[in-house]
Amino acid sequence: MTNINHSINYIEFPLVDPSKTKAFYAAAFGWTFTDWGPDYISFSGAGVEGGFNRERRVSAGAPGVLVILYAEDLAATERQIVDAGGEISTEAYAFPGGRRFHFTDPNENELAVWSER
Repeated sequence: MTNINHSINYIEFPLVDPSKTKAFYAAAFGWTFTDWGPDYISFSGAGVEGGFNRERRVSAGAPGVLVILYAEDLAATERQIVDAGGEISTEAYAFPGGRRFHFTDPNENELAVWSER
């Protein structure tokens, strides 16, 4: 990973269930993981490096920063998320520049996915 001054370098999400988290993100997006003990998992393959942290005992599900993923095929990505066990929290809608939907992961973190098409 190249470190660039003032850039987003790493994203960290709250962690509730390590095995469900890895299974969900691997099935939905093909991400890979490294376990750093029972309370921390780092991920790769998302375009930015990041992790899931249970060390701080921060609750998941509260509104906060919204991470938005890009998908070439929005409908196919939505099916992958649902098939992997995610829940759609905001149905797909149009906005200037494309369409997007929001979903929650097994930790109740909310993310979104958008597409130009």
